Amino acid sequence: MANILIVDDDPDILELIRFYLHRDGFKVNHASNGVEAIERLREEKMDLVIVDIMMPQMDGWDLCRALRADFHEMPILMVTAKGETEHKIKSFNLGADDYLVKPFDPIELVARVKLHLKRYHIQSSMKVQVGNVLLDKNRYEAVIGSIQLSLPLREFDLLYKLASYPGKIFTRNDLIEQVWGAYFEGDDRTVDVHIKRLRDRFAGLNCAFTIETKRGLGYKLEEQRT
Repeated sequence: MANILIVDDDPDILELIRFYLHRDGFKVNHASNGVEAIERLREEKMDLVIVDIMMPQMDGWDLCRALRADFHEMPILMVTAKGETEHKIKSFNLGADDYLVKPFDPIELVARVKLHLKRYHIQSSMKVQVGNVLLDKNRYEAVIGSIQLSLPLREFDLLYKLASYPGKIFTRNDLIEQVWGAYFEGDDRTVDVHIKRLRDRFAGLNCAFTIETKRGLGYKLEEQRT
């Protein structure tokens, strides 16, 4: 079940969108402004965000800019009364994926949500987001804001495995089998060497995760929440 966040300060619009999304089986969350939306996104993973532009505290444009900085691939659908071309262009330039003008047909909105979720899941099948870091397995890159960091194959696969299961402890043998393969002829010190290299690479980049050593057990990745 996809998890949708609606960000709008109009209770009638919130209820209209919620009703039609619920009817199609989506889990729906809501926030009344951009600040509240960011708090919700820190608490729970969302698959798509529906954003109004005119809101108190943080408007939809500032929210869109903030979302693109930390959630690079998540679809953003703007739903607003502002139908002028310059407003649409501004939204797309800030990273919005779609734009729907009020009043709108809620059935069309649901159709657009489904389309973007389908594209998102295809694109994200080889990607993992951990905090402010996106790991792209298609390119073997870590993306942190505007920084694109290419990683050696084994280092990337090791980090990708840990990041796919934040909080889970992997023994060295687990990681050898799942990253290097069951027929690897080296010893488990190889894992320690690669973990050190990863820590060194990401040191000073303000990444929202740490790779922790669990003495006598192995390693786990912990996502830092602010």
